[in-house]
Amino acid sequence: MPRIVLITGGTSGIGRATAQLFAAAGAEVTITGRSPGTVEATAKSIGARGIACDGTDPEQIAALAEQFTHVDVLVNAAGGLADPPTDGLSPMAAHAARWRADLELNLLSAVLTTTAFQEKLAEGSAVISIGSIGAERRGGSYGAAKAALSAWHTFLSAQLAPRGVTSNVIAAGFVDETNFFGGALSDARRTALVEETHNKRPGTPADIAETAFFLASPGARHITGQTLHVNGGAHTTR
Repeated sequence: MPRIVLITGGTSGIGRATAQLFAAAGAEVTITGRSPGTVEATAKSIGARGIACDGTDPEQIAALAEQFTHVDVLVNAAGGLADPPTDGLSPMAAHAARWRADLELNLLSAVLTTTAFQEKLAEGSAVISIGSIGAERRGGSYGAAKAALSAWHTFLSAQLAPRGVTSNVIAAGFVDETNFFGGALSDARRTALVEETHNKRPGTPADIAETAFFLASPGARHITGQTLHVNGGAHTTR
């Protein structure tokens, strides 16, 4: 019987690569994204089902959950650098708007989605959220949101593990072939990010996708409540 996999933010980059990998392995994959046209086109191209859903909207998330009887793998890949409208706002109000937007996009979306699906996760299921090296350094509001995501996953693991459900975060380093920088990454900055790694190469969406696939495999059933750093050595732990 094929596994039921839900991947938020599955229309590009890490989310798309992860969806493609699970679909190729025979899973029934559903991806979400905010743009109906993009979701539909991406889903068709990788052999998945696409549902337009804003992960920061509680009502849309609740409606999404109603379309599932159960989920075997939930990957919270939605996120990125928020760019809320700030025209006409005072400097302090604009600052607050940017922080709120980053927290909603990178933390609250995962919290809402996981909460909505929590009772639909059977024994042997896995919850995986995409974090960031930005939680460790130079992250600003985005990094703070990703740090909170890891902290929340330790709480979530304590809730879910007694039911046989794992809960982990993949903290990605610099990953090429994504829309994260919105075309604003200079050659000099890219070179510096690659130089920070030990293996002297950027990450790829496939690097993160393969890690997610492992965390959802039988070989990872005793791994829970963890943040796995996948960054080529740019940030090391001990």
